[in-house]
Amino acid sequence: MSFKQKLIEEVKIVLLTSLYFFLWFGSLMVIKNLLLREYHIEIVGVSIVIIGALIVAKAVLILEYIPIPFTKNKPAILEVLVRTFLYLMGVFVILVLEKSIEARNEYGGVGEALKNLWSGADIYHIWVNTICVFGALFFYNIWSVIKGHFGERIFIKLMRSPMEDHFQADSSQNMEDVTHTIPKS
Repeated sequence: MSFKQKLIEEVKIVLLTSLYFFLWFGSLMVIKNLLLREYHIEIVGVSIVIIGALIVAKAVLILEYIPIPFTKNKPAILEVLVRTFLYLMGVFVILVLEKSIEARNEYGGVGEALKNLWSGADIYHIWVNTICVFGALFFYNIWSVIKGHFGERIFIKLMRSPMEDHFQADSSQNMEDVTHTIPKS
């Protein structure tokens, strides 16, 4: 594969992953807008959603290549949960720092803003964002495990195959087909 082909493939992966996170973060922004309209407050955050999606996408794509030693030879769900938790801790720290830096002038410094953050309304904003990002990261990590086990194009193959192939009257045959592809522990 030439450098140009590798570059095109990398850009494609980053854009698709960014699109995934953009849909999650965009949904959060829409929900916030709908809730705040009751109070006649309008927010516009499309640029923040786009930048956030690009940053998170690139971060998780890089972190996918870092192995987690104690999850080796363990059930895949452990890998999913540990990665999700570790990524989420990073997101939470970044959100707390972001809100503290935003409020530094109001409280006379980042340290004081950090102390006051826990009792103010901003903490609820942080929790809402963290919960939404949890969903995005959790399902991304599940997808990553499925993709690693069954191959890059499994989702496309699955979505293009006729439904009757998936829901036959004899479901035990389907389960048998699936279990043959899953390694025994």
